[in-house]
Amino acid sequence: MSLPQPTPAAEERSHEILFSIRQAFAEKGFDGASMQDLARAAGMSVGNFYRYFPSKAAIVEAMVGLDLAEIQGDFAEILVSDDPLGRLREKILARLTEDCMGDGGLWAEITAAAIRKPEIGVAALQMERTVVTHMAEVFARVTGRSMDDVQQRYAGHSQMLVMLVKAVAMRTSQCGPASPALAAMVVRTIDLIMKDISNDIPKG
Repeated sequence: MSLPQPTPAAEERSHEILFSIRQAFAEKGFDGASMQDLARAAGMSVGNFYRYFPSKAAIVEAMVGLDLAEIQGDFAEILVSDDPLGRLREKILARLTEDCMGDGGLWAEITAAAIRKPEIGVAALQMERTVVTHMAEVFARVTGRSMDDVQQRYAGHSQMLVMLVKAVAMRTSQCGPASPALAAMVVRTIDLIMKDISNDIPKG
């Protein structure tokens, strides 16, 4: 028996709640933020809050799903771009900036929680695998290679790009924004990865 799907209004309200509690989650941490803290941040009673999210794990899974939907939209835009690699680079750099401006703490907490909580680890791993697959689609588009070939040839490139974004989020949360020298090294590493792909684009 399948579970009833949320109505559009309920789904929209869930999204509003998630946006309103992001800062509280980032500031207090996965273990430090109580359901009462999160309900207060959302401007709701605890009982009403539980109707939308019965646990903190459910909140994190929903946050991962919401971010994944946004990321999938970004990749759909990248694939139809005249310069997919250039557009991918722009999106990655924008994500790094967003993490430095506020979301770094949240994703650092989710990454840490994924180590301790198997259900969150599953959601986080699904997100990473989805992003890596989308990157492979971009690399296949620009090189003309098959998905199987690209996934074997460039798996490390995709995983490294994901790891860089996660590492910047973690470091920003713990130490604050990167120094100009470190930020330059991150960009240089991204550019070296992109150069590897662009060197495989057929000439002519």
